[in-house]
Amino acid sequence: MLEICSIVHPTDFSEASETAFTHALRIAVAAKAALTILHVASEPGADDWAAFPHVRRTLAHWGLMDESESPEAIHAKLGVLVRKVEMAPQSPLDGIRHFLRMHPADLVVLSTEARQGVARWLSGSVAEEVARATHVPTLFVPAKARGFVDPMRGEVRLHHVLIPVDHDPKPAAAISTIMGFAHLLTGIDAEERLLHVGQRAPQVERHAEPHRPLPVAMRKGDPVEAIIDVANDWPADLIGMPTAGHHGFLDAVRGSTTERVLRQAPCPVLAVPARR
Repeated sequence: MLEICSIVHPTDFSEASETAFTHALRIAVAAKAALTILHVASEPGADDWAAFPHVRRTLAHWGLMDESESPEAIHAKLGVLVRKVEMAPQSPLDGIRHFLRMHPADLVVLSTEARQGVARWLSGSVAEEVARATHVPTLFVPAKARGFVDPMRGEVRLHHVLIPVDHDPKPAAAISTIMGFAHLLTGIDAEERLLHVGQRAPQVERHAEPHRPLPVAMRKGDPVEAIIDVANDWPADLIGMPTAGHHGFLDAVRGSTTERVLRQAPCPVLAVPARR
């Protein structure tokens, strides 16, 4: 089960980051969690503090408070403590990693450019490097894909959760975390679909009923293509990925399965570090 008390949302003030911001804020409201909106400046004086996302305006659109109320009203009414932090100029990866070392979080929410890799200021595999280096569950939100939070009304649509599984890492704990995340946001049990791409599916035990394995759908072929096909056809509202970093020569060359799924994902991807 994922207990979310603290959320960090790095932003570059781009239009692509707005969708990730609405997801981070909606999750914070559902969990009554502290939300830090973090910006790592690229150079001195390059960005304006006023460019930070407008929290009260967004909450007012969702009918949760009046935009004219004070920032303190957010915590008093909704139990959400919001702060905006700007760090000294440095690389985004270094800045985010340093902040998370000093201020541990339960969830990181990052924007990605759908089908284009990560956002422009998180070049290469920086987004996944953040998740792997900090060992923190990370929600990647493609800017141009379908999100599960309506930005205008704040409503959550999270009914279908696709979870690719393999023999390693063992997925049971990550599945519990992913489905607990979905339940936190909706208050109901979303439908899960476990998917294995290969010849022999792993046996995945239920936490409450270990004698009754969970059903696992099977596909053959390229893992990334199979995951994306199922996510589009079902369709999935969230892809939950148990992660364990890079494995083998092909992953070292092309990136891990999670990173490659991010480039084509039609919906947000929740990467959860698997316990070994």
